[in-house]
Amino acid sequence: MGIAERKEKQKLEIRKRILEASMKLFVEEGFSNVSIRRIADIIEYSPTTIYLYFKDKDEIFYNLHEMGFLKLQEMNRNLDDIHNPLLRLHKMGENYIQFGLENPEFYDLMFIQPEPMEKLTEMGCEWENGDAALTRLRDTLVECMEKGYIAKTDPTVLSLSIWSTVHGLVSLATRQRLEKLIPEKENVLPMIRQSLNWLINTLDISGKGK
Repeated sequence: MGIAERKEKQKLEIRKRILEASMKLFVEEGFSNVSIRRIADIIEYSPTTIYLYFKDKDEIFYNLHEMGFLKLQEMNRNLDDIHNPLLRLHKMGENYIQFGLENPEFYDLMFIQPEPMEKLTEMGCEWENGDAALTRLRDTLVECMEKGYIAKTDPTVLSLSIWSTVHGLVSLATRQRLEKLIPEKENVLPMIRQSLNWLINTLDISGKGK
């Protein structure tokens, strides 16, 4: 490996360490309580070094936010191969739950903490990836209605109902609240999946999606 390659590898490693340290602090202490100096202390570099990679804390957050949605998009990359929209809806729900349980830090930043949404507005950014995910959910529900899988209703209201259900399941699980109802940890995921199955089955008025 040449000198240029080693330098590039080192830069990527430092950038990765900055993002990892920032994520840890954002989740543990809240976005507003994190500073560039605190991040620098964790990775044992000077604040000046961090500014070589990111303009400010907001830019660090934005990169983490985008990384989270890219992970979720990667899980959903084969959804279009599922032609039955009700089965596609089910898979979307499974992927969402799996993502949240496997990536609780990203999930917290993307869907729970209030500061990220406020910062996106301040930065002049839209919640593009989040809006795209919700649009995909809504479009899938409309397709289900058009093909007779579920009764026709307001797709926005139904989208809200479905999203709030899976979001609630993930939020309870990642904060150890489901353990109050399901003491055996190994049963938490199967129970969550059963809840999702029940939800989708209640929508299917045709029986064709089973």
